[in-house]
Amino acid sequence: MLRTFLFICFGVFFISEGFAQDFEVNHAKIDVFINAEGYFDVVENYDITFTSAKHGIYRTIQTNYDLETAEGKRENRKIKIRNVEVPGHKFNADFDFVQKLSDFYDIKIGDKNVTVTGEQHYEIKYRVYNAFLFESDKTLFYWNIKSSQWQAPFKKVSFTIHPPENVGLNADDFFVYSGWTGTTDESKEFDVRVENGAYSAESRSDFISTPGMSVTALLNLPPGSVKEIKPFWPFWTDYGWSMILGALVFVFYFIWNKYGKDDRVVAAITYFPPDGIDPAMAGFLIDDKPDTHDLISLIPYWGSRGLIMVQEIPKSGWFGKADTKLLLLKPLPEDVTGYEEKLFKGLFGNAQSNKEVLVSSLKNSFYTTMNSAKSQLKKKAQTYYDPKARRVKNFTTLGIVFAGMGLFFWFLLNWGVLAAILVIPVEIFLLIMTPHLVKKNSKGNELLSELKGFKQFIKVAEENKLKMLLKEDPTYFETTMAYALAFGMFEQWAKKFDALNLEPPTWYSSPGGMMTMSHFSKSFSGAMSSAQSTMVSSPSSSSSGGGGSSGGGFGGGGGGSW
Repeated sequence: MLRTFLFICFGVFFISEGFAQDFEVNHAKIDVFINAEGYFDVVENYDITFTSAKHGIYRTIQTNYDLETAEGKRENRKIKIRNVEVPGHKFNADFDFVQKLSDFYDIKIGDKNVTVTGEQHYEIKYRVYNAFLFESDKTLFYWNIKSSQWQAPFKKVSFTIHPPENVGLNADDFFVYSGWTGTTDESKEFDVRVENGAYSAESRSDFISTPGMSVTALLNLPPGSVKEIKPFWPFWTDYGWSMILGALVFVFYFIWNKYGKDDRVVAAITYFPPDGIDPAMAGFLIDDKPDTHDLISLIPYWGSRGLIMVQEIPKSGWFGKADTKLLLLKPLPEDVTGYEEKLFKGLFGNAQSNKEVLVSSLKNSFYTTMNSAKSQLKKKAQTYYDPKARRVKNFTTLGIVFAGMGLFFWFLLNWGVLAAILVIPVEIFLLIMTPHLVKKNSKGNELLSELKGFKQFIKVAEENKLKMLLKEDPTYFETTMAYALAFGMFEQWAKKFDALNLEPPTWYSSPGGMMTMSHFSKSFSGAMSSAQSTMVSSPSSSSSGGGGSSGGGFGGGGGGSW
């Protein structure tokens, strides 16, 4: 009577909701074959009646579970579905790639160009891995024969579980649960029997299982009757991606150490930069990069050679900004490098027709000239580098890019989204480091030794030695300050001359009139900092009873029609 009452009560529900799927399951017959090697095969047979034209059905199997072990610990379990077959029907099943990412495995059965009605039969076969629960005194097979998310009523369910060979059968080891998900009482809706080497159960005549209801089987097997498939090295299973990324970084280091690391040079202190090397090239060779301040250092370099004047323009009004004016005094000599000519002509024109330039006027326009000059500086510097190292750098860069793409998808398949995402910062780091995969030749190493020696002198120079150098050459500071700027050490270098009563360079002027070295240092440093940011600025762009329960086992999910 109770079952009849429930069937009537849910009749209205099925008409409005359940039968929106327009089918019912007359009989679901499930066979499970447990293999001692640690997996089991499932054969599902469904006799279905469609009440309207449909293409077929879909079967959804839950694959991701949050479990509580016998010791009370939480475990995240991912089961695997393999070897899917649907004899006599077209079907689509999720690729392994999709299964890795999703919590459910989907099988879609039918032909989009064909519809069916009335009685139909479907058989679904698949193999399941990693779906046993191993305890010290038993191994549990715990599976939802009919899961709660099926979008149709089931009128009859029967199933048989075939244990591995040579496993003794005991009726007390077999439990069936049915009803609303979470029901812990053993089912009274099934006739259970143990015969012919298998455990079987069949629903009684008044049985009906609606959406939200489950049928679950729990079988306690002897310990050791089913092999527990464990990874050879558990750390690899969970964190193998970290070892691969570490190996990638190590390989990069190995390549750099062999092909990109400069030979050890002795940096003997020297008081002058190398002859024939302008400050822009000196700045490049010291760190192997064409930095903006390398090229900006040409401004004081030109000033010391009498080619230009630099004027500080104070801000006007409350909201005004300070500026810097560059005044042309002489044309650039003909025997200069391409990057120096590019920058000079970018400021004053091809025929030096512009006699003066405000640095502020270069905002959002000069960056193309600066980028071109950087490229020419880098190209010119290659004469001091080993060409073999440059080829290794190019191949390594390509290798990093392709390895990154491959690892991203491999990690996604084997370790999930987080591991795949972590490939990205490692790739970015290695690509940032690839400019260091260059190695200087003997000529470059000789220059590097001198440059490091002069850079060291800038750090440690004492007042008495600077006095001697100024006595020998009163323009010593003026001719070396551009190199200090290229090294990023201008303020440190200028400060050493504060107490020497040295007059600032005459090619730099400030509206305050007579300047001390301290005033000059602050004013010039601010002017060059502003020029550096302005000359590389670009226009912005916009964008946009086992102790079980009904529905408590593996095999959650369901199905429906389409």
